[in-house]
Amino acid sequence: MKNYGVFDVLGPIMIGPSSSHTAGAARLGKIGQEIADNDFYKVSFYLHGSFAKTYKGHGTDRALTAGILGMEPSDERIKYSLNIAKEKGIDIEFIETDLGYVHPNTVKMVFYYKNKDDYYIIGSSIGGGNILVTNINGNEVEFSGDYPTILIRYEDQKGSISRISSILSNRNINIATMKVSRQEKVATMVMELDSPIKNKIIESISLLDEIIYITGINPIMR
Repeated sequence: MKNYGVFDVLGPIMIGPSSSHTAGAARLGKIGQEIADNDFYKVSFYLHGSFAKTYKGHGTDRALTAGILGMEPSDERIKYSLNIAKEKGIDIEFIETDLGYVHPNTVKMVFYYKNKDDYYIIGSSIGGGNILVTNINGNEVEFSGDYPTILIRYEDQKGSISRISSILSNRNINIATMKVSRQEKVATMVMELDSPIKNKIIESISLLDEIIYITGINPIMR
C-alpha cells in the first residue's frame, strides 16, 4: 500500500491551476537554475506529452520560466515571469517534442551560454507538486529535490567515493541515498543527505583533485 503524505492530500502552496503543470513545473525550473550556472542568456524548454499539449492554458510556460529565474511555486510574480525574463535579456522558447518513453509531464531544459557549451536537464512533474530529475547533460540520475542533494562530476579514480564519503562522515553528515553513473572516465554522483548542505562542505569536496563539477541543492519548496 502506498504511503500518502500531506502534499498528496492537500497539495502544494502554489500560484496557478494545477499542481503538476504549475507547481511541479516551477520546481523543475528552479532545480534546473540551481544546477546550471546563472550566466545563461537563453533557455529552450522541450515539452513532452501533456506538458506539450496544455502548457499555455495551464501556465506551465510561465511556471518553468519563473523557476529558472529562481522563483518558488508560491511566488506571485509567476504570472509575469515571461516579461521578467525578457527584461533580464533572457531568451525563452518552448518546443513541443517527443522525449520517448517518459512521464507525460516531462521537460528537457537546455541552458545556453556565450562562452561555454550548452547544458541540459531532463525532469518530470509526477503529481502533487512532486518532481523527478532523470538526466543531467546525458548522465542518468534520479532525485526528487525533496532532500539536500549534492551533484558531483569527477574523474573516475580508485578511492574517489571513499574520499568524498569521508568528508561528509567527518562532519557527521549521513548519506541517505547515493547513485553513481559513468561515461568513459568521468563519473556522476548524486547523493541525498539527511542534513542541510553548507558551503563549507561543497568547498571541502571541491578541493579533491578529481572533482570536475560540484553543486549542492537544499530542498525546494513545493
